[in-house]
Amino acid sequence: MTLYSFNVNGIRAAVRKGFISWLEINNPEVVCLQEIKANEDQLPMSQLQKLGYDVHIHSANKKGYSGVAILSRRSCKRINIQLHHDVLDAEGRVIAVEYPQFILCNAYFPSGTTPERQALKMDFLPAFGKLITRLKSKPIIVTGDFNICHHDIDIHDPIRNKHTPGFLPEERHWMDVFTKNGFVDGVRIYNGEPNYYSWWSYRSNARERNKGWRIDYIMVDKRIANKVTNSGHDFDVFQSDHCPVWVSMDI
Repeated sequence: MTLYSFNVNGIRAAVRKGFISWLEINNPEVVCLQEIKANEDQLPMSQLQKLGYDVHIHSANKKGYSGVAILSRRSCKRINIQLHHDVLDAEGRVIAVEYPQFILCNAYFPSGTTPERQALKMDFLPAFGKLITRLKSKPIIVTGDFNICHHDIDIHDPIRNKHTPGFLPEERHWMDVFTKNGFVDGVRIYNGEPNYYSWWSYRSNARERNKGWRIDYIMVDKRIANKVTNSGHDFDVFQSDHCPVWVSMDI
């Protein structure tokens, strides 16, 4: 099974830039999307279904904002989940499905671009941690845009960014605790080198200069981490300011 995670920064814009062709060429079994910025009736449902995907979606109440989706060729069932936070639950930030062997949770963490949004992000982190604990009745894979760089190696300038949301000590500590509670960073199993990023600002030719951040993850439950056979980033996909990240698993 090949599992992709991709913040598309607007599914409709990504489709105009060749997203459907990318799916046809790469042929992944499961694709987790973040920041779809669309309701179900705005997705290219007929094209996705023609490719064999069942589509599970959690849109934000606010139109054109946030939202997550899971595209799956494998049979799975949607799990009803909540963060039990009125604002966060209305923003379409988490979705989960269950397969026979594992549970898959796809998340889009708040970005913390303003003090108010950073405060909301710090509400999200413990709420999300509790949600994952509730789901761990069987092995779980957590994908998504975490909007956090975990280690110095995950950001192009750790010194200058040490006080920047997305690389704050309290955020990185949360990542430490999250991984110690039973998760392996799936992409890092096979790719431990520096300058291995998943997001670049649209400003200052950041992508061309590879001045990026690694904020997109596929966290694999340690109970099935030995099933990961390969992983990586698709740096040559330009349908978003993020690139797709992926793992292959013998499962």
